[in-house]
Amino acid sequence: MGYRSAPLRPLAGGPRSVRPGRLAAAAAALALTVSCGAGPSGAVAPPAPAAGPPPAAAAPVAPVTAGINQLRDNYSRQIIAVQLTNNTAGPVTVLSAAVASPLFAGTIEWQAAPGGTELPPGQTKILPAQLRTPVCSPRATPTDPGATVAFRLADGSGAGPGGTVRATDPYGVMSRNNTEMCLAQAVAEVADIRLLPELEAAAGAHSAVLTLSITPRPGAGSPAATQSLTLARIDGTTLLDEDPEVPWPRSVSVRAGDSALRVRLGIRPARCDPHAIADDKVGTLLPLRVSAGGRDGILKIDAGALLRGRLYDFLTTACGRQ
Repeated sequence: MGYRSAPLRPLAGGPRSVRPGRLAAAAAALALTVSCGAGPSGAVAPPAPAAGPPPAAAAPVAPVTAGINQLRDNYSRQIIAVQLTNNTAGPVTVLSAAVASPLFAGTIEWQAAPGGTELPPGQTKILPAQLRTPVCSPRATPTDPGATVAFRLADGSGAGPGGTVRATDPYGVMSRNNTEMCLAQAVAEVADIRLLPELEAAAGAHSAVLTLSITPRPGAGSPAATQSLTLARIDGTTLLDEDPEVPWPRSVSVRAGDSALRVRLGIRPARCDPHAIADDKVGTLLPLRVSAGGRDGILKIDAGALLRGRLYDFLTTACGRQ
């Protein structure tokens, strides 16, 4: 006995035809779906690369950090500014601070007042410290001239008893002072150089005359007998310029045992704006470009308090006549 399938029943409403446009759209949609789900030749897209390791966490900030700077009015006195910053949420009291550097002998200490000084949270204070004797031997030049600051805090400061931290020195204060002080030391072994306190200024004049004194060390039997220095030239300052009527010397050689020199330097105002004297810090430090003991650089000669006052008076009068 054979099996017969039931006859197909026509759809209600009669047979339906599919329009060619709809058929094409359906085919396009199917092709798009397939292309999005597979790579070339039907391959499955590779998985996304694994994420790299998370970035390393930033190093914690020390409770107290240190830096080295120098105020301009302390240039001639070789006093540096030890800057301590309190990074904690509460005040700390600094009882002592000392800088150690291979560029200077011994430690450079801040002279604390009784009871120390308080650092408010998030603030920086300057602790002045006098530089010690520079280390000038060429063979002693360190590969790392960095400085450290050792400090002691009062009990209950919330940042521990203190410690030693590396000091930042963005302006090269320690290296600059070492270079200048070693050059001054080399010059001093040959001669004493200073500005005399007298100032020649005629009434109503727009110029004046300084006197630079150069006194060589004794020659016979002296360790400096074979040493010499050369004064290449003298630079102007923010306040003082050369008067061409009395020009400044150039290429002056000095040897130990030579006779003393008195060099006249004609000066005139370099500027006369109202803030020239009021804001002055280094305008009376005369820069000499010298070489001595195998070193070259700028030796700054301080006018001293008496001559500085006379220079300010001269500049005020001369500028008032312009």
